[in-house]
Amino acid sequence: MFYEVILGRGVGRLDGALTYFASDALPLGTIVEVPIGRNKVPGVVSKKVAQPDFKCKEIGRILCSRPLPEHLVKTARWMAEYYLAPLSACMGLMLPIGVQKQRRERKTEQAFGDSLEGSCQSLSSPISPGLNGGPPPRLSPLHDNCKPAVPLNPHQKKALKALQEAPEATKLLFGVTGSGKTNIYLKCALDAFYGHKSTILLVPEIALTGQLVRVFREVFGDVVTLIHSKQTEAERHLIFERLIKAEASQIVIGPRSALFAPLHNLGLIIIDEEHESTYYQENAPKYSAIRVASYMAGAAKCHLILGSATPTVEDYYIAKSRGQLVTLTERAKSTAIKPTIQVVDFKNRDNFSKNRYFSNALLEATAHNLETGRQTLIFHNRRGSAPLTICEKCGHEILCPNCFLPLTLHIDNYVLRCHTCDFEMQMPSGCPECGAPDLIHKGFGTKLLETELRRLFPKARVMRFDADSRKGEGLAEVYQEVRDGAVDILVGTQTLAKGLDLPKLATVGVVQADAGLSLPDFASEERVFQLLTQVIGRVGRGHIEEAGVIIQTFRPEHPVLRLAIDEDYQGLADYILKSRRKSGFPPYKYILELSITLKTESLVLKKVREAAAKLAQDRRLTVSPPRPAFHERTSRGYTWEIIVRASSRKTLLEACAGLDKNFRVTLDPPSLL
Repeated sequence: MFYEVILGRGVGRLDGALTYFASDALPLGTIVEVPIGRNKVPGVVSKKVAQPDFKCKEIGRILCSRPLPEHLVKTARWMAEYYLAPLSACMGLMLPIGVQKQRRERKTEQAFGDSLEGSCQSLSSPISPGLNGGPPPRLSPLHDNCKPAVPLNPHQKKALKALQEAPEATKLLFGVTGSGKTNIYLKCALDAFYGHKSTILLVPEIALTGQLVRVFREVFGDVVTLIHSKQTEAERHLIFERLIKAEASQIVIGPRSALFAPLHNLGLIIIDEEHESTYYQENAPKYSAIRVASYMAGAAKCHLILGSATPTVEDYYIAKSRGQLVTLTERAKSTAIKPTIQVVDFKNRDNFSKNRYFSNALLEATAHNLETGRQTLIFHNRRGSAPLTICEKCGHEILCPNCFLPLTLHIDNYVLRCHTCDFEMQMPSGCPECGAPDLIHKGFGTKLLETELRRLFPKARVMRFDADSRKGEGLAEVYQEVRDGAVDILVGTQTLAKGLDLPKLATVGVVQADAGLSLPDFASEERVFQLLTQVIGRVGRGHIEEAGVIIQTFRPEHPVLRLAIDEDYQGLADYILKSRRKSGFPPYKYILELSITLKTESLVLKKVREAAAKLAQDRRLTVSPPRPAFHERTSRGYTWEIIVRASSRKTLLEACAGLDKNFRVTLDPPSLL
């Protein structure tokens, strides 16, 4: 018998599907090991074929006792075609790294802890009841430690009914912050569970999901499996083996890659905070988890719920036009209040007479919170102490030798660090160019703000949360302490803007709200609105009587800031869509980004101009002039790009044919930075 086998990884120039024979019949989806030259690589049996007119090698050993679910095989094929990606790379997403290795099941089981580390400490190690074909785990009221039900208020019940009656598999749940989308997720997952179907819940970052995981574990107990990047290769492999063998319904929670969990009885996919950029994979094969999940829902004949308080205007436009939009406009708690919002003009220095970074209003609110036992959250979306180090005498900037971008000062270790490639060097005593000792630092980041807050409020318990947080001090690890009030002032980046529900939080301070408005990208204004709306939503959630937001900005009259302050998403959508229609960006046009990196600037310019001229001959295309990439120069050479737009995605796919093989193709990029 002869079979087409899709390789799980390419070998040399070989990619995609090859033909092999087997002595015994193999179900489609069987995960096998096949020989390629001297190599043995994993693959998946995709279909039975007639005997070819060439000699075939025999399929080696079977790597898993149960086949890969059919919807995953279909999804790999679809991704390769939709994103012009290598088929083997797409199939590789469905298989765990080291799938050919033999693993030993860990016997120990750890208790579920309060922090996220506790909630995911051994999700790969204990064998959950029902996971290997036994009876399903007991849920409430049979399970002693589980809630007997998920109560919904009238607004949530109305939204749930609308989700159930929506005409297509994909639905967008547009719910304001604090409206209780999690309760709706739980109810939908319970319905799927009692229908003997499994659920995948995607979250933007695993570090932000402690409370979400905790809520699902309270209801579903041991069938909740967490998948995340901090797990070892062996742990991920063992999780894969257990899930693919599972007969009982499962709940899988994790970031983007959890979408490919091998569940045979998939009934529901939920993507929380669907607007987040982390759902787009930047490395090859590039893909949007939102688009892949939409196809997968159709292939698996299951439901897909996209949830957000600030959905992308593209998804909002599509859902509204197709009858897939469900709105939830009321806060879940009757005690929830609209916070008072004060806008402080950075240009008026009288507002900053006490400190150059924090307005008088923000300092007074922080002091009041300390006196009354309340918390303050200081948000600034830039890490480090200072993003620019220059010589005051000769003007020399200290740049990363790999990325040629300014190095950021981290004052705690007195080092300069690149936030793109993580290059690090000790702060020099003098200018590397002229030797003068007159090095100065410009701008500010969260580390500097932390230092300043400790100086201003020496008795306060100040803690910083960003990508530079030390191990054991991340928000996931200390979430319960923060929630209980062990920290007075939280300072950090967007880690603090999403998903937090802190009962003692009274004030949010946004240090520089307009920081991202001027970036050269069609999505920059939308991102600023989303981030501001999310951070404003951290207060007024019904725990305490007072809630305030202080927004510091150089552009207090900018329409996006005003719309965020007014919680006017519809106004934002109208504003963005009008601009996108005029300029020809999604959802009105499809986008293709072509980029090329070569060692010399003259050669890259020659190649990019030739490609632009060739593409411009097709009247169906709108071709931008070649431009340097946002990170133009790196140690690999110079990078230039071309942006191509068309009314048809098929037209863009056809445009890629015949291009220089050095060009990298990115379809549907969420950002042009």
